[in-house]
Amino acid sequence: MNQKIILTLVAVFAMVGVSTLVGAFVIVDSAATEFQNDTSNSIAGVDSTAGEINSKTIDVDSITIGFIPVEKADALTPKAKALEAFLESELGIDVKIVVPTNYETIIEGMRFGHIDAAFMDTGPAWITHQRTGAEAVLSELVKGKVNYQATVWTLAENDSINTLEDTVGKRVAFTSITGSSGFVRPMGTLVTDGHIDIEGNDIVALEQALANNFESYTFAGGYKAALNLLINGDVDVAFGSDIAPQKYLDLEDQVKLRPVTTIGAVPSHVFMVSSEMSDSTQDGLVSALIKLNYDEHNYILTDLYGAEALVPTTTTMHIGEFGTFIDVLTGLDQKILDKYDKSK
Repeated sequence: MNQKIILTLVAVFAMVGVSTLVGAFVIVDSAATEFQNDTSNSIAGVDSTAGEINSKTIDVDSITIGFIPVEKADALTPKAKALEAFLESELGIDVKIVVPTNYETIIEGMRFGHIDAAFMDTGPAWITHQRTGAEAVLSELVKGKVNYQATVWTLAENDSINTLEDTVGKRVAFTSITGSSGFVRPMGTLVTDGHIDIEGNDIVALEQALANNFESYTFAGGYKAALNLLINGDVDVAFGSDIAPQKYLDLEDQVKLRPVTTIGAVPSHVFMVSSEMSDSTQDGLVSALIKLNYDEHNYILTDLYGAEALVPTTTTMHIGEFGTFIDVLTGLDQKILDKYDKSK
């Protein structure tokens, strides 16, 4: 997406304030299409430095920020330090970074006041919200979008599968039990729409529901592996993202597949703040982070997780619907947290 458009968007959000973002998600979600076609005339007169107008008084002496647990924490830490230095200069207070080996540390840190904010993946962010009341205030913009689409794939020659419901009773390949587009969205939708029942409230009940409702199921380990199982005829369906074939397969194999249906959005990473953070500190922190979208500071953001920009949002707008799928897939919350536990 054109950076001028990105800056105009975030400037508008900054002026209205994080707490008044009613309807803003609709604008952001359509940004990749509408704004790339230069239909931003309605906000064209907004100054790209308008984010500075929303600066607020910080009422704390320090802020501790957690980061997504990664295997190569040593590589992330210097990048996080660059953000730390930037925020200290913007806010005029001490900023501390934490790069934990698991999300449990962040969740408990937020619960007991040791961590004030954190960058988080979608699943752990929802779990943190449920357990601590923390709220999403910013979402990452990647390739002009705040989400990607979960999709059902089958062979082009297979005309027996035309809806998500048609996958019940078939041989299916999920990416992993914690995969957002490769499991959580498709399986969660089948459950919430009433096509699959889970009889119990733990991970064993979820696994039994899989065994009861599919001829066979496998966790392939990733998008490419799931698609290869489909191409080789080992499964009838592969679940994954809308761009997985073009990203992982050569053209000869791509044409062998067809998308059955797009299930829905999988949200991008978010920036969460503790429920104990005051509105003034929250607004000041958000205003400072939005400045990472400007040319002179953007490298700090792109170095962290490859995002182009940070866009104001709310928990309900960005991950509320997706979170309901995590809730109905019994026992999955702990599996999601374990996935990111780099201490094991």
